[in-house]
Amino acid sequence: MRTRTLLTFTAAVAALGLTAPASAADTPVLTTTDGAAVAVGDVLNASLASGTAATFYSSATGTSGISCTSSAFAATVTDNPAAPGTATESLTSHTFDTSGCTANVVGVLGVSGITVDNLPYTTSVSSDGTVSVTPGEGSAIQSTVKLRTLLGTINCVYRAPSLTGKADNADNSISFTNQQFTKASGSSLCFANAFFTAKYAPVTKGGVAVNVN
Repeated sequence: MRTRTLLTFTAAVAALGLTAPASAADTPVLTTTDGAAVAVGDVLNASLASGTAATFYSSATGTSGISCTSSAFAATVTDNPAAPGTATESLTSHTFDTSGCTANVVGVLGVSGITVDNLPYTTSVSSDGTVSVTPGEGSAIQSTVKLRTLLGTINCVYRAPSLTGKADNADNSISFTNQQFTKASGSSLCFANAFFTAKYAPVTKGGVAVNVN
């Protein structure tokens, strides 16, 4: 009788749908603000947060270097596991519109180009908001900056082993602060280090902002 009673109760619970509630683990790391899961293959886009600039300064505390008011990135989602966890993306595009770039480096008249080399990079976004950008094996994160000088255009090549940023659901942003690049080649007018700071917001999928869970 005890066995029959237990089986009857179990069947009744199942019939009423009174199973254990879905856990938070059923929610993926990346979702849009309307509650939809971000799928593998989806493309995420972001431009600089309104009213901000991307800067490459010669020191972490200084203001000498390059400032750009227009920059954007695009990344394709390659994995989006259940939260808590780490989602991964392939960063396929990272651009700077040099028409909005200025330089206050002695001997430099302006910026004629900034390219991000060695793409794609692997980007990981963890549930705690940590963002990591890493290059392919045997490669480096690299940017080539073309500067106009009185003696003509010079190329300054900067490299970093990786970048670390922070995602924030308050404004669906990703921020990088004083990420250090080291000069790999270039003239003496190229500063020895470039500290990269930028805030991209909102990060969107198909025009809808993305949250990190």
